[in-house]
Amino acid sequence: MDWQGWFSLGLAVASLALMSSGRFAPHLVMMAALVVLSASGIIGPEQALVGFSNAGLITVVALFVVASGVHHSGGVDLLVRYVLGSPKTVRGAQARIALPVTLLSGFLNNTPVVATMIPAVLAWSRKIGVSPSKLMIPLSYAAILGGTLTMIGTSTNLVVNGQYQQLTGGEGFSIFAITQVGLPVAIIGITVMLLFMPRFLPDRKDQQKFGSVKEFTLEVAVAFEGPLVGKSVGEAGLRELDRLYLVEIERDGSVVTAVPSEERLRSGDRLVFAGDTQAVSDLLRINGIVPSVHDDEPSLSKVRAERRLVEAVLSPQSDVLGQTIRDARFRDRYGAVVLAVARGGERVPGNLGNIRLKPGDVLLLEARPAFVSRQRYNKDFLLINDLETEAPRHDRAWLSWGILFVLVGLAACGVMTMLNAALVGAFLMILSGCCSVGQAQKSVDVPVILTIAASFALGGALEQTGAARYLAGAVFDLSYGNTVLALLLVYLVVSVLTEVITNNAAAVLILPVVLSLAAAMGVDTEPFIIAVMMAASASFATPLGYQTNMMVFGPGGYRFGDFVRVGLPMNLFIGVLTVGVIAVVYGV
Repeated sequence: MDWQGWFSLGLAVASLALMSSGRFAPHLVMMAALVVLSASGIIGPEQALVGFSNAGLITVVALFVVASGVHHSGGVDLLVRYVLGSPKTVRGAQARIALPVTLLSGFLNNTPVVATMIPAVLAWSRKIGVSPSKLMIPLSYAAILGGTLTMIGTSTNLVVNGQYQQLTGGEGFSIFAITQVGLPVAIIGITVMLLFMPRFLPDRKDQQKFGSVKEFTLEVAVAFEGPLVGKSVGEAGLRELDRLYLVEIERDGSVVTAVPSEERLRSGDRLVFAGDTQAVSDLLRINGIVPSVHDDEPSLSKVRAERRLVEAVLSPQSDVLGQTIRDARFRDRYGAVVLAVARGGERVPGNLGNIRLKPGDVLLLEARPAFVSRQRYNKDFLLINDLETEAPRHDRAWLSWGILFVLVGLAACGVMTMLNAALVGAFLMILSGCCSVGQAQKSVDVPVILTIAASFALGGALEQTGAARYLAGAVFDLSYGNTVLALLLVYLVVSVLTEVITNNAAAVLILPVVLSLAAAMGVDTEPFIIAVMMAASASFATPLGYQTNMMVFGPGGYRFGDFVRVGLPMNLFIGVLTVGVIAVVYGV
């Protein structure tokens, strides 16, 4: 191996170290590696930019829009309404979440699925009397396992498929190529999770993290000719909203106070509620509730036009980690003021300005209107609850599901490639109004896209300079030429990398090594590629390893050790299970 190979290998190691430190965003690290490789002449301009035109990457972008259409049309709310029900046990509640979320995540990006389910599961947990800490980790794990059911289940599968096509010139894999491995792993994994997790997950009651500071009033209206017209307050479910109280109804210039459950709702009724942010999120997703139609602008609306309350969780890539709130200068940096901080399910006491911020901290922010749109592209925060979120277009919920099924059918039957089917699906979501153009733009996770695209340059350099063959030789020697042992080692390496860097970057960097390893061993490459896809998705051991884990970290009131205690055994079990299933399916 010449100096270019050693340089590429050293750059890969340095990139991994920088990303795992948490001080630098993955997309910035990978873009810097791309610049270094291109400027040094190790790879040419075409090789440096090949990731940005990769079919797998473009498919990921299109599927972000498809998921946005299902989310903003209220498609996931249909699932919540008809499936969750009223289970009698914790295990039953976990099953009601895990089974539909696993299936749903097989066809939609699991991040918006979990984002939609979090407020629904929180409200449902209060209704059935089960602690959110018993439900949030199963929600995330089910979404992760569901992503392994099809090639479009996660961005990682699509990216690996695209890189495989680029490096080998092959046709790539069909939409259900991973299903023969992913389905049995998901079924067994969910079964084991339901058997053991009720006992080992913490039982932390859903405490009101921010106390009275969260309480405020909200004015909404009953939609004209909507489904709530003619129903009583009780029948409409407006008495079942925990921590949200119907104060009064304004109707034709008069006010109905001390509203009884038997009171019938009329078109245009103005409803005034008092409650907290999380409960208000439940209210705003009810079909038939619309923004207030009162002629004169309410004083509260005037205030909310200038600010909004947002609950957000700090991401591992946030620039303010380790700083106190006073030193972070939130008002200047983000246009937001911190009102309270919760950590591990409890409000952090003491002087706000002296609280030192950590990953997973849940913040109650008073923010300017532009805050939410900016944070779509600046991943300092993973937003949990935004009071200004547009109400779902419930009349298009079934249409969004129809578009998704058509998309999957076209790809599965070979009528279209996955790329074209995803593009058609995204186009139909916007054209039909399931999501707006603005929502479609916001749904595309730009840092993720940049990380994936730039990773191709480093992966290509490892392949082109012979560094991948060198690493493959090392793995071959460690496995003593045994294919099953080699599969296990590949899975272990990708799994560890996924816990410390992004799953997409881990998969893209390892794939050239895996292709060289399979060639050196003289065996089929497909089992190794499936192992890479599975290992890059199955990240359970830490809240930092996968975005859905971090999203449920705050709402579940978890501590870091909670994930390690249940996630590390899950990682090991799923790893051994996956390699075993691959060995059986492919006759290794």
